[in-house]
This record gives sequence, structure tokens and C-alpha cells, in this order.
Amino acid sequence: MKKTVDPADKRFKIAHREALIGVILVIINFIWWYGFAYGLGSGKVEDYTYVFGLPAWFFYSCIAGFVVMVVLVTIAVTFFFKDVPFEDKEGESK
Repeated sequence: MKKTVDPADKRFKIAHREALIGVILVIINFIWWYGFAYGLGSGKVEDYTYVFGLPAWFFYSCIAGFVVMVVLVTIAVTFFFKDVPFEDKEGESK
């Protein structure tokens, strides 16, 4: 017998919310990366400023951006994501 999926299942609402949070984090990451990489890196090479021996655009877009995203993802997972069982409840017939 084939099981049907109940679209009103609470797990789907949680999964959709968590997926939306993930998409928002990806958009934030891209905006951060693009803004610093093409904002600071659009001048002449002679005009670059350096942070720890790296061009500032690279440091802020790739190194600092990575650290910021690790912090944001950790906060999102800790405070907004929920542990959801994958199986249906026992005794529940679908």
C-alpha cells in the first residue's frame, strides 16, 4: 500500500521555514561577497589597501565574509532550527 503525504503535516511547515532561512543566508552571503569583492576591488591594483598581506577586497569578501557567515549560520541553527523526526508517528496510518 502506498503512503500519501499530508501537506498539513507540521514537519513540512518547519522544513519550508528552515529552507527559507537557508536561502536568506545564501543571499546575505552573496551580497556580502559581491559588495566587497567588486566594491573594493574595482580600482587599480596600485591603489589597493592590504589587510594581513591580502588585498582588502579579498580579505573582507572571502576571509571576513566566511567568519561572518559561520557566525550567522551557527545562530540560525541554534535558535531557529528544530529537531524533526523523519518517520511518521507509530500507529499512524496514512
